[in-house]
Amino acid sequence: MKKVLIPIRVCMILILLTGCWNRRELNDLAINSALGIDKSGDQYLLSAQVINPGQISPGRGGGGGNYAPVTTYRTKEMTIFNALRKMSRQTPRKLYQGHMRMLIIGEDVAREGIAEVVDFIERDHEFRSNFFIVVAKGTRAEKILSTLTHIEKNPAEKMFRSLEMSAKAWAPTVEVRLDQLVSELISPGKNPVLTAIQLNGDIEEGMTVDKLESVPPPSILQYGGSAVFKKDVLVGWFNENESKGYNYAMGNVRSTTGFVRDPRGGKILGEVIRTKARIETRVQNGNPKGSVFVEVTANIGEAMGNIDITDPKTIDWFENESEEKIGSLIQSSIAKAKKWKTDVFGFGEALQRSNPDYWAGVEKDWDQTFAKLPVEVQVDFRIKQIGTANQPILKRLKE
Repeated sequence: MKKVLIPIRVCMILILLTGCWNRRELNDLAINSALGIDKSGDQYLLSAQVINPGQISPGRGGGGGNYAPVTTYRTKEMTIFNALRKMSRQTPRKLYQGHMRMLIIGEDVAREGIAEVVDFIERDHEFRSNFFIVVAKGTRAEKILSTLTHIEKNPAEKMFRSLEMSAKAWAPTVEVRLDQLVSELISPGKNPVLTAIQLNGDIEEGMTVDKLESVPPPSILQYGGSAVFKKDVLVGWFNENESKGYNYAMGNVRSTTGFVRDPRGGKILGEVIRTKARIETRVQNGNPKGSVFVEVTANIGEAMGNIDITDPKTIDWFENESEEKIGSLIQSSIAKAKKWKTDVFGFGEALQRSNPDYWAGVEKDWDQTFAKLPVEVQVDFRIKQIGTANQPILKRLKE
C-alpha cells in the first residue's frame, strides 16, 4: 500500500510546485496608475496614465532629466475593453491595471450612465477593488489625467492621497471604492454619491513639465462637492455644505472643523473628533417617516473674542448652536436629494429592514415616495475638551 501511495504523493507535490507558469516580468509591463473615461460621440474615450519608472525613481532607474513622470495614452472605441486593448498600438509594454489608484469618470459619461463602466471594471480580473472612484466636474477626465502635480510626482498618487487625507480631515469628501459603488448601484433603496474633482487654473500650462517649478502652480487638481446619482445616472451636484450634510447623515465624517458666531462678535471653532450616525424609517399611520440620528464629539479648536469658555453656559450655547448648524446642513442635503427624487441616504434600505411587507408595496415607486418623505433630524453635539488654554488671548488682555 505504501508503495502505491508514494508515487501519488510525489505527483501531487509536483503539481503544487509548477512555479509561476503565467508570470509576467515587470520590465514587460506598463503600470497604469489612473484610468479616465469620457465620451466622444457614441464612442468611449479612454485615457490611461502610465508611470515612467525612470522619472518616479531616477536614482535607481538611471533616468532623470526634464521628462514627465507619467505618460497619458488615449484611444477611442465603442467599448471600454476594446479601447484598452487598442491602446497597445501606442504603448511599448502591456498595460497592467493591478496598481491602479484612481478611476476618473467624465461628466458626460456619468450623465448617460455608469453601469457599463462599472460592469467592465468589476468583471475584469486584473483590476483590484482598492482604488478610488471620482467624477470630473466642469472638465473631462482626460484633462484631469493630463495635469502634472507638485510634491507627488505621480498625479494619480497625489489624487489618491489628497482624497484619503481630506476624507479624514474635511467632511465634504468621501472615499468610494468599487465594492461600495456596486453595492449602492444594485440596492433598491440606496443610490450612489461620488466625490467630484475639479481642475482650477490654466489647463494647458498645467500639462507642461517646466511649469512644475512655478509657484503657485498654473493649475491645481481639487476636490469639491459631490456627484449625486439616480441609479447609475448623474442627476446633479451637492455643493460643499450639502456634501458635508450628506456625510454627517451617513456617518462618514471622521474629523472636520466648524465655527459659530457669538452675538458679541466672537467666534468659537470646534474640531470634530468622532461621529456616529444612523438612519431609520418607520411606518406611522400608514405612511413612512424617516429619522436621522447623529452623535458628534468635538474639542474647542479656537476661541476668538471676549468669550469665557470656562463658563458652562458658554459651552451649552456652543453645543446647541452646533447642533442646529449641523442639522441644517443635513436638512439641506435631504431637500436637494428630494428635489431630484433620488434616495442617496438609504431611507428605503432602512424601511426594507424595519417593515419588509410595507416596502414590497412601495418599492417600485419609492423615488416618488421619498420626494414627499417627512424626515426628522436629531443631532447630539458634545464638547469633550476645551484645549490647553482656558481663555482666549483677547479676553486675557482685557482683564
